[in-house]
Amino acid sequence: MHDFVMFFLFCFCSHISDMELENDTQISEFLLLGFSEERELQPFLFGLFLSMYLVIILGNLLIILAVSSDSHLYTPMYFFLANLSLVDICFTSTTVPKMLVNIQTQKKVITYESCIIQMYFFILFVGLDNFLLTVMAYDRFVAICHPLHYMVTMSPRLCGLLVLVSWIMSVLHSLLQTLMVLRLSFCTEVEIPHFFCELNQMIQLACSDTFLNDMVMYFATVLLVAAPLAGVLYSYSKIVSSICGISTTQGKYKAFSTCASHLSVVSLFYCTGLGVYLISAAPQSSHSSAMASVMYTVVTPMLNPFIYSLRNRDIKGALNVFFRRKP
Repeated sequence: MHDFVMFFLFCFCSHISDMELENDTQISEFLLLGFSEERELQPFLFGLFLSMYLVIILGNLLIILAVSSDSHLYTPMYFFLANLSLVDICFTSTTVPKMLVNIQTQKKVITYESCIIQMYFFILFVGLDNFLLTVMAYDRFVAICHPLHYMVTMSPRLCGLLVLVSWIMSVLHSLLQTLMVLRLSFCTEVEIPHFFCELNQMIQLACSDTFLNDMVMYFATVLLVAAPLAGVLYSYSKIVSSICGISTTQGKYKAFSTCASHLSVVSLFYCTGLGVYLISAAPQSSHSSAMASVMYTVVTPMLNPFIYSLRNRDIKGALNVFFRRKP
């Protein structure tokens, strides 16, 4: 998969060079305006986002270490959770380090090539987040609604295949959106009112016709966001129905506790994403959109390890063993 991604990045860079030669305006860089231009706020913003980024890296890394170090956690649920933690680390690493460098150096410049690559990886990892959450919903559906067939249905081969398909779908979608942006030409307006190269903002800056880009973006949203969300909703409708059929209160609580963490993360991911979409659709909302984007690009990956570990005895026990402490 790494070689596959690097091959397309090589194609990107070659295609970008050709586009620059054909572009009369010779746009070679953009300006990421970020959150605020007030110098007094820069040290606070730097400290805040650096702290959040370190928490994201440490928290998700601990989840990966816990799952990989304890054989009791070699189950489909924790396999998907470890993949989600890895994707969250990569997800935030595409945007936050560049933002921290810009705040520290007081420079807002990002080259055209770097902007395209950042946008590619951002779309890739946000898509992976979306697909993995859907796969995890299916995993909980099988575990609660068909517990006797769980280990047979969720075999290691199927789990690996689901993750592989998620990667392939995300790579192809990100490649499509990036190639669609490469066909655009940009005029003198090169200021991006955001802290990273966001797809919608890039399309709005273009001075060429963006009708095809808009159609592809909206179609991809329906196909790759609405469809997985429908799958999540269907899975949880069946889960709720099964839980309601359990006769004892203790049984209901035990069944619900197995999917409560995932339900919290799904709600946080989709609600913040929907909030960003609604704010972006409003006029004169660029600054508000950037602020809202922090919720799903930084806050959500930061909260995920806490949601999955605070009330999870398996994760706590694995970490205690890993650090050679008594459980």
